[in-house]
Amino acid sequence: MNDYIEVRIDATPCSEDITDIAAAMLADAGYETFVPDANGLTAYVRKEKYSAEALQSALDAVPIPAAFTTTATEIEGRDWNQEWEKNYFKPIVIAGRCVIHSSFHTDIPKCEYDIAIDPKMAFGTGHHATTSQMAMRLLDNDINGMHVIDMGTGTGILAILAAMRGAAKVDAVEIDPAAYVNAIENVQINGVASTINLHEGDVKCISGIDNADMLLANINRNIILADMHAYAAALRQGGRMMLSGFYTDDVDMIRAEAERCGMRFDDATELDRWACVVLTKQS
Repeated sequence: MNDYIEVRIDATPCSEDITDIAAAMLADAGYETFVPDANGLTAYVRKEKYSAEALQSALDAVPIPAAFTTTATEIEGRDWNQEWEKNYFKPIVIAGRCVIHSSFHTDIPKCEYDIAIDPKMAFGTGHHATTSQMAMRLLDNDINGMHVIDMGTGTGILAILAAMRGAAKVDAVEIDPAAYVNAIENVQINGVASTINLHEGDVKCISGIDNADMLLANINRNIILADMHAYAAALRQGGRMMLSGFYTDDVDMIRAEAERCGMRFDDATELDRWACVVLTKQS
């Protein structure tokens, strides 16, 4: 369950647009992280989710003409905390107010909110631009006493920050079994287990809970588009939705689908070409 496939993808010609779009297509196919360079990118996917056919389909969907060559290599499961420590993984500070770090760190900046994350997967530490933007939104909003839903919680970073910011209740949903177990551990490490209810599964998990004041979804474009109606239904009138996990080029289609589901577009931010959108459920 902890084994990965590393896929090296060389593109001819290669450009930032090509690697960005290829990464987006691969994310929809279950790939978790990407390292672009001048010649293409390296992508990682859990072994059980890898297939040569799915890889080829994702690359065939890239709308910019390019030739791709690929090489897949299996990476055996390991203690990813030790790997990060060995490679000098560093804490991240968001907006000068929140520090996210692993338990092996000793030189930790002092911040208003201190979140310890011990990932048991290959990736998921809060360094990505989408997670950073979502965290900044939580820091900028008063969520004291609110009921928050966190879709695709991963290692639990956003759910934990919401609890630390005063949310009365957080329902956090994660479909990946390993990530779900890791989120439970991280919630306990940070002392917020009494506030956060973790659910293993997909969007169906939120159909039976009370309407929330805020819904967070940092997943990917296709899942957000497919589940938008369920997200909107899970919010009270006037509730807010914060979405990320997609590129700025996708904002218009996200906005259009949200408006079809009774949401009002408030604004969008951008960091490294990744977008974060805020919407409000209209009465």
